[in-house]
Amino acid sequence: MEHLECCARFLRGTLVRAAVRRYLPWALAASMLAGSLLKELSPLPESYLSNKRNVLNVYFVKLAWAWTFCLLLPFIALTNYHLTGKAGLVLRRLSTLLVGTAIWYVCTALFSNIEHYTGSCYQSPALEGVRKEHQSKKQCHGEGGFWHGFDISGHSFLLTFCALMIVEEMAVLHGVKTDRSHCLHTAITTLVVALGFLTFIWVWMFLCTAVYFHDLSQKLFGTLFGLLGWYGTYGFWYLKPFSPGLPPQSSSLNLKQDSYKE
Repeated sequence: MEHLECCARFLRGTLVRAAVRRYLPWALAASMLAGSLLKELSPLPESYLSNKRNVLNVYFVKLAWAWTFCLLLPFIALTNYHLTGKAGLVLRRLSTLLVGTAIWYVCTALFSNIEHYTGSCYQSPALEGVRKEHQSKKQCHGEGGFWHGFDISGHSFLLTFCALMIVEEMAVLHGVKTDRSHCLHTAITTLVVALGFLTFIWVWMFLCTAVYFHDLSQKLFGTLFGLLGWYGTYGFWYLKPFSPGLPPQSSSLNLKQDSYKE
C-alpha cells in the first residue's frame, strides 16, 4: 500500500497541475509534427513498437475508449460525490462520459466513411492494378485486395482526446481530502494510479504513432479532431450552465475560465 501511495502522490503532483492541462495540448501537437517529420526525413529502424500487434496496441490502444470510460466512471462518481454529496450533480458530471462516447462514435464513423469514399481497391500494396469490381474496404480485403484511401489516424484522435479528458477530470483532486484509514481513500488512490499510468500509455503510444505510422496529413487531422473534441467540451461547452459542467473544486469555474484566457 505504501508503494501505491507513493505512486499516487507522484501522479497527483504531476498530472493535476494547471500547467499540465494548459500545455499538454500544445505538447501533443508539437510532438505529432516532430515525430511525423522524423518519420519522413529520417525513419527510425523497425522495433517491437512499430509492429501493430504489440501488446500495448492490441490490448490498450485498440480499446482506448473502453479503458478510459471504465476507469473514469468510478473515479468521477467517487470524487464528485465526496466533494458535493449531491447524487444529481454526480449524474450530471457522469454524462461527460456519454458525451465522450458520442464524440468517439461520430468521429470514428466519419473517418471510416472518408476512407471509404476516397479509396479504391488495388491488387498489391504498391497500389498497382485497380480492382473496380470491389467497392468497399471489407469486400476488397475479403477478396485479397488492398484498400487505399485517406485514412485519418484514429489513434492520433483517440489518444489525444482520452489523455486530455483524463487530465481534465483529475483536476478534481485539488479539493479531495480523505482519511487514509478509510476505504474510500484506498479506492481513489488506486484509481489515481490506474488513470495516471493509462495517461502515460496514451501519450507514449501517441508518440509511437507519430514516428511509425500514417502520413503527416492523416495524423494532423486525427490530432486536430482530438483537440477539437477536448476544447469544444472542456474549453467551451462545459463552461456553460446547461452542460455536464467541469469537475467540482474551489472556484473551479473562475480558475478554468482564466486558464483558457491566458
